[in-house]
Amino acid sequence: MPKFAANITLLFDELPYLDRFDAAAEAGFGAVEILFPYDWPGQETLQALLKNRLDLVLINAPPPNYTGGEPGFAAIPGNEARFEKDIARVMRYVDLLKPRFVHVMSGKAQGAEAEATFIRNLQWAADKYPDQQFTIEPLNPDDQPGYFLNRYDLAARVLDAADRRNLGLQYDAYHAQKIHGDALAIWREYGGRAAHIQIGDTPDRRAPLSGEIDFKALFQMIDDSGYAGWVSGEYHPRGRTEETLQWMR
Repeated sequence: MPKFAANITLLFDELPYLDRFDAAAEAGFGAVEILFPYDWPGQETLQALLKNRLDLVLINAPPPNYTGGEPGFAAIPGNEARFEKDIARVMRYVDLLKPRFVHVMSGKAQGAEAEATFIRNLQWAADKYPDQQFTIEPLNPDDQPGYFLNRYDLAARVLDAADRRNLGLQYDAYHAQKIHGDALAIWREYGGRAAHIQIGDTPDRRAPLSGEIDFKALFQMIDDSGYAGWVSGEYHPRGRTEETLQWMR
């Protein structure tokens, strides 16, 4: 069985932020991910991780734009200087919190120029911070209309073109099912590229085993592949999070 992490941006959301670390540890998780930890003092997050002996698997980049812009802009031409500045801000949190992965969000764009911009920005980040692991993740157009990275074949093409050892695929079963209609087929084709895995069930991103995806089969495929990383629950609990964790067993 894979080893499981909790996305505490979504899970345990019935609790205050710092209490979610305690709850995740008590529920049996060995690691957490935080989509955007920038709203809280880094030292408070660090102390919560250390107190509960939790690894931090992943954070998103760049920090949210509080002036009304969309999250992520790595594929938007003309934003290269801003991208470099905001990645530097992200790395200040990385230096303190030591997340294994930084997920670089493409933002909303389309076309060949956007693809080239995305590749250049990813190469810059990977080369500037060679000791940090970065990921990219296709997001489905229902949840993120207009998002540039919206298919797994496109993600594979970007990864091949960027060609950096510290850049990999973030496989999300929910998005894979929403985009392509078969999360297991996408794992079979692209799972060998996966640096990190997230899970939620379709159609409405609820707990695994509550919807359309055969997670028992998927977990077996992950085990059989030799993947040794974390599998992170990233879904919207219906009720208290503890009542939705049957999939862990």
